[in-house]
Amino acid sequence: MAINSSLLEKLEAIRLRFEEIGTQITDPAVISDTKKYIKLNKEYKDLEDLVAVSKEYRNLYDNIQSTKQLLKEESDEEMREMAREELEQMEEQLPAMEEQIKVLLLPSDPQDRKNAVVEIRGGTGGDEAAIFAGDLYRMYIKFCERKGWKVDVTHVSEGTSGGYKEVVFNVTGNGVYGILKYESGVHRVQRVPQTETQGRVHTSAASVAVLPEAEEFDVQIRQEDIRKDTYCSSGPGGQSVNTTYSAIRLTHIPTGIVVTCQDQKSQLKNLDKAMIELRTRIYNLEYQKYLDEIASKRKTMVSTGDRSAKIRTYNYPQGRVTDHRINYTIYNLPAVLDGDVQGLIDKLQMEENAERLKESEM
Repeated sequence: MAINSSLLEKLEAIRLRFEEIGTQITDPAVISDTKKYIKLNKEYKDLEDLVAVSKEYRNLYDNIQSTKQLLKEESDEEMREMAREELEQMEEQLPAMEEQIKVLLLPSDPQDRKNAVVEIRGGTGGDEAAIFAGDLYRMYIKFCERKGWKVDVTHVSEGTSGGYKEVVFNVTGNGVYGILKYESGVHRVQRVPQTETQGRVHTSAASVAVLPEAEEFDVQIRQEDIRKDTYCSSGPGGQSVNTTYSAIRLTHIPTGIVVTCQDQKSQLKNLDKAMIELRTRIYNLEYQKYLDEIASKRKTMVSTGDRSAKIRTYNYPQGRVTDHRINYTIYNLPAVLDGDVQGLIDKLQMEENAERLKESEM
């Protein structure tokens, strides 16, 4: 099997760009220009994995060439047999490595490295929907713990029989949005509710929205466009939370977007958190247009498009979880609800990458 020479040329150009950026980010003039420095740093990190794999690919290519040369020159049959076996093994590695490189060469969504704001709302199903929203919240908290990500709750509205009518939280870590974005959509549960006396299975739903967190330079908000209200918190947190005007409500007048934060005892801390969410929601008005455009081109809409689409069903009687976007079912419901979500996300990423590769080859 021949090595892909055009791929080698591409990888060499990327290696040179990687080295160029590495030099630039140590330049004091670049370091003093915050926007440029952040942009170059992100590009450098984006290229790191690709450069590492391309180094392996180049080594494989060099080893194949030297083994072929050995076969031409070597007269000892035993040595030739060993070289033939080695050559066969190396050539078998090529397709998988080329596939990996092609996926890494696909233009990544610049949002993927961002932190995320996650909103879970109980949907159809009343009390049972709120309880299910609470189950999803626990699932994501467990998942974030496994990933070593930090979670900050900003807004909670509790259900009357447990769970949440609505819960909003920020997730901070490495590449958070690029992983959690696959969870946006309507999640459906089929089980016997705690309130059901006849033992009948009911269907309820909760919606999950995952937004890439906007950084300060992503969107400019004029202070005169914001109306700020303070009020007493109604959530858990003890008397000092409930009796001081620490909760914040921000209204962005041009868009009508309203965000609230009542998590902290400090009004200033709540204001900071509310501003992050407000920036994110304003930024996502534009970002959603980009998602819609991608969704119109893709059949599976794996990670993009309509956030009101039903994406997954959690069936308790059969202990199964089905992802409807890729028609994939697994029978380990308790593990998934305990935060073992990575397997599902891996499958979704593989499907999306396959689709994007097809697009790039058309």
